[in-house]
Amino acid sequence: MSISSRFAVGIHILSLIEINKQGINSSEFIAGSVNTNPVVVRRIMGMLKNAGLVKVRPGIAGAELAKDLSDITLLDVYKAVNVVPEQELFSLHDNPNPACPVGRNIQEAITPLFSIAQLALEKSLGNVTIADVVKDIVKKEETNNSKEDIQK
Repeated sequence: MSISSRFAVGIHILSLIEINKQGINSSEFIAGSVNTNPVVVRRIMGMLKNAGLVKVRPGIAGAELAKDLSDITLLDVYKAVNVVPEQELFSLHDNPNPACPVGRNIQEAITPLFSIAQLALEKSLGNVTIADVVKDIVKKEETNNSKEDIQK
C-alpha cells in the first residue's frame, strides 16, 4: 500500500500552474499534463483551494497560485490533499491476540516509533517548497533540451 497519488498530483498541479503562469491553467489543460481525467484535477484543485494554495473562480477557466512558490511547502500540499488522517500515516492492525505476548504488547511498542517516523517525514516535507520543485523541473528540462541539441 502506498500514500495516495493525490500528493504527487497536487505537487504536479502547483508546479504546472507556476511554469505555465502566462497561459490558461484550466482543469483540462492540467489533466493533459497529469494524464488523468479533468474531474480528478478539479477535485484536487478544490482541496488545494480550500487550503489557500490556489485561486480558482467558478465559470472562469484557469487557476493561479494563492501564495508565493517559496511559501508553499510539500507539507502544505500533503496536508491539503488529505493524504492520511492526522497522525495516522502508519496504521495499527486491529485486534491483536491478547493471549499472545507479542499481540498483547505490539501496539504499545510500535506506536511511538510510528509517531517518530511520521514527524520525521513531515519535518522533511516542511523543508522543501514548490519553488524548489519548480527549480528542479526547469533545470531538468534545460538539461534535456541541451542533450537533444547535442544529438541533432
